[in-house]
Amino acid sequence: MTSPDRSGLIATITQFIFQNKGNIVNLDQHTDKHNGLFFMRVEWEIEHFAITRSEVRTTFKDFLLSKEIEGTWKITFSDEKLRMAILVSKEDHCLWDILLRHKSGELDCDIPLVISNHTELKDTVESFGILFSHVPINMENKKEGEQVELALLRKHNIDFIVLARYMQILSPEFIRHYPYKIINIHHSFLPAFKGSNPYRQAYERGVKVIGATAHFVNEDLDQGPIIAQNVSHVSSKDDVASLKIKGRDTERIVLANAIKQYTQGRIFVQGERTLIL
Repeated sequence: MTSPDRSGLIATITQFIFQNKGNIVNLDQHTDKHNGLFFMRVEWEIEHFAITRSEVRTTFKDFLLSKEIEGTWKITFSDEKLRMAILVSKEDHCLWDILLRHKSGELDCDIPLVISNHTELKDTVESFGILFSHVPINMENKKEGEQVELALLRKHNIDFIVLARYMQILSPEFIRHYPYKIINIHHSFLPAFKGSNPYRQAYERGVKVIGATAHFVNEDLDQGPIIAQNVSHVSSKDDVASLKIKGRDTERIVLANAIKQYTQGRIFVQGERTLIL
């Protein structure tokens, strides 16, 4: 829930839950003093809740109106899993990690579909019992290819998308179909290096820290609101190969954390930044 800040908001929301026989098991809140905004995430048990699942959203909406509380809110149920699609090219380290974590039950979502602009990872995906769709995309057929992808995403009722090293730039038209519902991962060097071989550049400059950033995709390349970050330290014993290993390991961990936070409803987007509650 996000709303203009005012006194008594926590008491008002928790009273609604208490009066309807809900049991609160987790509550996080944050007040942005600069912008005068209040953020809140609350989990409660509904075993004895007085309001049925089919009526809880309407009842809560009426309750907020009666208390003249404005803002945005969303109610989700923990047993209703989000449906995630993965877009990938040839690099497989993030894909393998996601599929293994999902198989072990670590990622609480469904993965009905993986889309790739190459065929190299078809056997990998299908070995997990997941549908693999090959959609070749290049500069000449980009618009048509993205329309095919969007049709697949709609067909499989996809809630959000993860770019697991998908080496294509999504068009603004594509992104508008999934605002703040596309998560990307990329390396983040200090200092930053661009080009075809950033690890070689990092080695030659003697970087001491390399990292990874997971963020929402927007129309500005790699500039969307940041969800998760982490770093690995570099020593003089590291060569280009070990830098790549450290970078890939960090990407795996950061992307998995971002997916967990998204599926748990912990991410609040405020302008160009996120809050994690």
